[in-house]
Formats: sequence, C-alpha cells, structure tokens
Amino acid sequence: MPHARVTALAVLALTSSATPLLANGTVVSAHAVTRSVHAAATTTVGANAANAATAHAARIPAFARKYKISCSVCHAPVPKLTATGEAFAGNGFEFEVGEEPRDTVATGDNLLRLQNSVPLGIRMDAYASLLTKSSGGKVANDLQTPWVMKLLSGGQISDKISYYAYFLLGERGEVGGLEDAYIQFTDIRNSGVSVIVGQFQVSDPLFKRELRLMYDDYQPYRVRVGKTIADLTYDRGVMALWSPWAGGDLSASVVAGRGLNHANDQRQYDGDNDKNVALRYTQDIGKLRLGMYGYTGREKQNDRYNQISIWGPDATLALGSKTELNLQYLVRKDDDPFYGTCTTLAPCPGGHTRAFGTTVKSGFAEAVISPQGPTGRWFITGLYNWVQSDDPVVSLRLGEQATAPGYVSDYRTAAGALHFVYRRNVRMLGEISWDLEREVGRLITGLVVGF
Repeated sequence: MPHARVTALAVLALTSSATPLLANGTVVSAHAVTRSVHAAATTTVGANAANAATAHAARIPAFARKYKISCSVCHAPVPKLTATGEAFAGNGFEFEVGEEPRDTVATGDNLLRLQNSVPLGIRMDAYASLLTKSSGGKVANDLQTPWVMKLLSGGQISDKISYYAYFLLGERGEVGGLEDAYIQFTDIRNSGVSVIVGQFQVSDPLFKRELRLMYDDYQPYRVRVGKTIADLTYDRGVMALWSPWAGGDLSASVVAGRGLNHANDQRQYDGDNDKNVALRYTQDIGKLRLGMYGYTGREKQNDRYNQISIWGPDATLALGSKTELNLQYLVRKDDDPFYGTCTTLAPCPGGHTRAFGTTVKSGFAEAVISPQGPTGRWFITGLYNWVQSDDPVVSLRLGEQATAPGYVSDYRTAAGALHFVYRRNVRMLGEISWDLEREVGRLITGLVVGF
C-alpha cells in the first residue's frame, strides 16, 4: 500500500470515452495503467514522500484529457486519490518520471519544453444547508449555490519540474484569490529528494483538507489560539520530501507562519525574521501507516513574541479493501497568545489579566467505506472532530467570533455522509452532523463537479 501525501494536484479528472494509452501510444486497460504506475512508484526513490505532499494536485480534468483515461484511475471517488493517483502526483504529474513528453510544442530547443496549451480545470461545489435551530445570527436554511468555484492548473514545466496552482473564483460569495501555488522539483539529481516551493497547506503531509469527501472540515488543522495567525492550513515556504527506505516517508517544511497575508508597506510578507519549522515521519507496517508530526516557531506582534509548538501522532488503517480509518491527534502549546494585552481593565478570555500560556488538545477520526469497492458508485463516510482547551481561546472561524468572548474552549461534532457517483466527475452527497456542545444539527445536500 504505497503511502503518498504531497500537495501536488489531486485531480478532478473528466471521464474519457477514449481508450487509455501509454506514453508510447500503446492501447492498454486502466488496470494496466495502474500496474505501470505502481512499478514506477516502487522504482523511483522518494516517490512515496513526494506523493505525500503533492497528492491533491492530481485533481484536474486536464490530466484525464491528456492521457485519455477515466478519472477513476486516480480517484475513488473524486477528489480522494487512489494509490495510482498519489504516485502520479508524486512523480510530478507523470505516470513515470522522465516519460516521453506528450502534448508539447516542438521548439527545436533542448532546454525548452512547452505544452501545446495551458492545462485547466474547474471545480464547483454547491450545497443546501438546513439547521435544526437558528442561533448566533445563523438562519435555519441556506442555499449555498455555488459555495466554491475553483480554477485549477498544473503540469510539467520541464523534465522533473512541475507546477500546480488554483484560484478561488468564488468562495462563500467572495473572490477567494490564489491558494495553492507552487513549483515542484522531483528527484533532484537522482537523490530521491523532491522539493516544493511556494504556498501550500502545512498539514498536507498529514491528511489533505482539499481531498476530503465531506462538507465538514478537519478542524484541528484550523485551530488558532488567541491573536496568533499561525495554524496548519495555508502558508508560504519550502517543503522537502524523501523516502529513505521502503514504506518510510520524511518531510521537512520551513514556512513564514503568517498564512496567506498581503505584503506590508515594505513590500514584504513576513513581520519578523523568525521562520517556523515542521517535521513529519511516517512508516507503513502492513495495512497500518503510523506517523509523527512536530511543528515549532514563534510569532511577533506588538513587540511581543508567542512561542508555538504543535505535535502529535496520526494513523491510517486499511480494514480490508473497502474500509479506511484515519486518525489524528495534536497538542498545541502557546506561551503568550494574546501578546501581553491582558490587563485588569481589559481582561483576556478566562479572566486573565496578565500574559498566560495555553494548551489545546484536538483530534479527528474519519472512516471511508466503499461497499462496492473503490470503483463503485456508493460511498459512506464519517467524521468526528474534537478540540479542547482549559480557557475559551480557540478560534475556528466558524461564527464564534460574532459573540463574546469570540473564542471557544470546547468543540465536538460528529458527521456522517452518503455519496453517490452520478458520473465520474459528478459526485452527489447528503451529510448529517451534530454539534455536541451547542446541540445543533445540520443537514447538507449538494454536489461536487469537475470539468
């Protein structure tokens, strides 16, 4: 079971009625393509680690059009990646590193590789939401059509150099702007090391938020504490990936810790000279994958520093060929998340009148069940989120900021969903969730489309 989680392209590929072809034009079956990718992944040193960071980049229909294959080769269902899709992403969006270029312009220059056209894809999510009661300014029913619309692009720039980017044409009714945007250097000088440079999600080596099937999110990655900006979602930096031996993947990231902020008046993104560092190692043991993650850094505001540390284990367990269980646990510590702003006249949440440290524990458990197998049309998913702190200092940006104190101390939700693959690039879903702290239920119906 190859492990591959890299922020490359998790493709929403289009279904193609054409017969699948390999690079040399040979007609093959989808199963043969899969076997070819497995072979490439096992012979390319470091492919698994690269897969781990770039896997969500495989999700654009341009790849299905380019190779004339069905989306189901790389997705089960869209946007969740198969092992083939993970290997494809880790190889820099090729089935085999260094394969014969296709869909390129013959320039006569050995130092220039140009694609015939810029690969583009569009993803649209549309939902209808129904709450059991109105609270905190929320209405009981809401038509979120569309909720998200993304323009995606990715492909090869040169041998072993690829790119991935997506622009949010609309997110929650606003232009979201550029989110994922990076260059990937694959298997540098045949070392097995791949490097990603740009903006990506810090949690990508763990479980990719962009590849989840449910409307509900992986909330532990969204945790912010007090006035800090740093979390495990989007950031700018560099990520290196390496598979030192079979089944083992190592990733190291250096990021600004400022999220996707705008440049300041000095035309700089960062507000201090410090950079945050993250390490993650994972090992396959039969059907079980075990990982350990660590993140450390500090953030400056108002001439005060907050030291941040995040660590925790994760696991993926395959229960036969039809069930997958994903587990994540994290502990986050901040030593001054309000940057010295707590006073007697203006106490911080919890009644604190001076600088104080915090500990936030969080985790999630996710189950993905495919009763008909990975190529079937019905899927069942479940997700449990848990966040806990001694004081109300946690921000998840879910509406809690609208009421005093603007933070939460406890958050627990349980959700279950049924998915139907109407077409390989059209997935319908119905999802029910319950907020155990606020005793509010939510029903979501909708669809995810890629074209």
